[in-house]
Amino acid sequence: MPVKFKELISIQLKYTLLLWCLMPVLLFAQSFSQMVEFADEKVVEGDYFYAIRYYEKAMKIDSNSVEILWKFAEAQRKFKNYKKAAYYYDKVYDKENASIYPNSVFWLASMQKLIGEYEASLVNWKLAKKVFKKQKKSYEYRKSQQEIISCLWAQKAIIDTSDYIVDALPSPVNSNDTELAPLIVNDQLWFTSLKADSINRHEEVFSTEYSLQIYTADKKEDLFSNVQPLKGVKEKGMNAANGSVSPDGKRFYFSQCDADFRCKIMVGKISNGKIIDVDSLGEIINEPNAINTMPHCTNINGQEVLFFVSNREKSAGGLDIWYSTIKSGNQYGRPINLGRGINTMDDEISPFYDTITDRLYFSSAWHEGFGGQDIFYATQENMRFITEPVNLGLPINSSQNDTYFTIDQKASKYIFSTNRTGVKAAKSPNCCNDLFAAYLPVVPPPTKEESLADLNKRLPVTLYFHNDRPNPRSVDTTTTLTYKETYDNYVDMDGKYQTEYAKGLSGDEAEEAKEDINDFFVEYVRQGIVDLSDFIRLLKVELDKGYAIEITVKGFASPLAKTDYNVKLTQRRISSLINYLMELEDGELAPYLNGTASNGGRLSFIKIPFGEYTAHSLISDNVNDQKNSVYSRKAALERKIEIQSVRFANKASGLAEIKFDKAIHDFGPAKKGTKLSHEFKITNSSDTTLIIEEIIAECGCTNFELGQSILAPGESTKLKVDLDTDQLIGKTVKQITIKANIENGSKSVSLTTEVAN
Repeated sequence: MPVKFKELISIQLKYTLLLWCLMPVLLFAQSFSQMVEFADEKVVEGDYFYAIRYYEKAMKIDSNSVEILWKFAEAQRKFKNYKKAAYYYDKVYDKENASIYPNSVFWLASMQKLIGEYEASLVNWKLAKKVFKKQKKSYEYRKSQQEIISCLWAQKAIIDTSDYIVDALPSPVNSNDTELAPLIVNDQLWFTSLKADSINRHEEVFSTEYSLQIYTADKKEDLFSNVQPLKGVKEKGMNAANGSVSPDGKRFYFSQCDADFRCKIMVGKISNGKIIDVDSLGEIINEPNAINTMPHCTNINGQEVLFFVSNREKSAGGLDIWYSTIKSGNQYGRPINLGRGINTMDDEISPFYDTITDRLYFSSAWHEGFGGQDIFYATQENMRFITEPVNLGLPINSSQNDTYFTIDQKASKYIFSTNRTGVKAAKSPNCCNDLFAAYLPVVPPPTKEESLADLNKRLPVTLYFHNDRPNPRSVDTTTTLTYKETYDNYVDMDGKYQTEYAKGLSGDEAEEAKEDINDFFVEYVRQGIVDLSDFIRLLKVELDKGYAIEITVKGFASPLAKTDYNVKLTQRRISSLINYLMELEDGELAPYLNGTASNGGRLSFIKIPFGEYTAHSLISDNVNDQKNSVYSRKAALERKIEIQSVRFANKASGLAEIKFDKAIHDFGPAKKGTKLSHEFKITNSSDTTLIIEEIIAECGCTNFELGQSILAPGESTKLKVDLDTDQLIGKTVKQITIKANIENGSKSVSLTTEVAN
């Protein structure tokens, strides 16, 4: 039926009204999409500042878009605004739980570490590890594994802040732009900088060329002047950076990179403060289709060596450090990779070799560090770097990127580049690098008490054991095994623990169980021996000073065997630690343990084997219930010994010293209502009269009788303790505290028993 004219007008009017209603929506959609498209283009160009501005405008229109939140977080990360990036990655992960953007929690953890939030970062690295658990060979999974270890390390290493003073170099060296790659050449500082002829407060560049170039600055003590481009290295449209002078002072090596940072290594002759006859090194060094950069030329054992950085074939991943030997100043040997002890799946960069200490310094984002790139050193034998890389620690390193380490030998200073919070920058707080110097102040040596405080800051050191190890089914209280032997056998069982703990589970539940056990081995078992190694290093320093040191070690067990058996088991575990110390480094500590050290230093132990008395009450005693006992995380956490305190065994001036024949007595199993009794022998092991002022019992179930309260030097007495079990049931630990004129004012002994009806 034909439409009547009146009806047609009505329909057209409706469509016109509808179009007018839709117009703002269409304009809105066009504006939103254009903003996002423009921001995306800026990201591709590397202009993150403008990308962020337009993503922000888009978010004002649609703040719930996960895609925009993700893009905004990515732009903030690339802009090096780590705090904001962390905030928005957190928003993304909260909305999509890594289902749309699997890397959301990965980058969240990364950003949190870069701002020094190690506890939060650790939590999210664990989540990232679970996200990629089915891709165990992937970079993301292995990086998450490593960062869990690294965050645990960082949380402990914070207490090791050294005495170095770290200051930014003054202007005119540092600016709002990037400064990096310092090099001391006679009385000058040569360095790389990203400078422009004209730049506004938003860091918008108005010069015709904005590139990395090498500069020189005259140096007089801590002052710098006359900053000038190094003549002879600049080529139009190219970046020049990362200089190094040959040992004879005649050649200058540097990197030359195009706008896309495809880099090769150049060399020229040094002549009257400028570089002449510049040419690129051949394809032996500058492998085609690879990045070849950051040269450092030095002498090692009379051989000229060129270290450099490359992602060439057979690299471990990312950028690796390589070296080539040089003959006659211009013949370069086949490059050799420094190996997996140095190079990793991440970038290892900015090598510098100190010929005085024979240390190779470099930066890495993989080895245990505080965040981003940290500076490490390693030592070599015949060009094989066989020692674990050592982190230079705080405050030289930070939670941001610390790179390009060098040494000003005359000034006794380290100089390096960093983008830590506090650098000069017009925009992002961490956008740009500045040059910093680190030096030690002139301070008096620490007192005896101050030096021991460093040891106590590392306590407790907790070491873990497999069930009934060492020496299973034994009633001995000692073992011939060392803790390291029991540790090696234990970590080899990681796979078995995962399999057993996941029995009866399938799919994601089984994977979760395996990850849970693997986390236990990483966070607790492995961390224990790392902490022990650090503790021993500082302990030896104190012993080498001739101090007599007393260590208190407590032992614990899970309730899988009878209580009296577990007390003996924990004694064997303490014994394994002492054996380890006795054999360590070919018996380096043995003289201190057996009292034969020529400097008078001595190491002794107070052993407190609690057995299972402090074990969690919910842990299964059922030997057949393996999932909840032998292979469970809860039970594994109970099987441990702890170094709990360190003190000087030498008397403090004017104070006496109490020595017990033993610090704990176990009555074993007892029937309810039994009256138990034990005598502790107390000896005054000092040259000062011991005055026992008071004895405090933990509860009314304990009575005591002291032989005498005043002991001359070397004199002994008995402390008889009676324990009434009438009101006790189950595993019981009771403490008796003796107050006297001794260090810290008091010392305690313990009684343990298991009371049954």
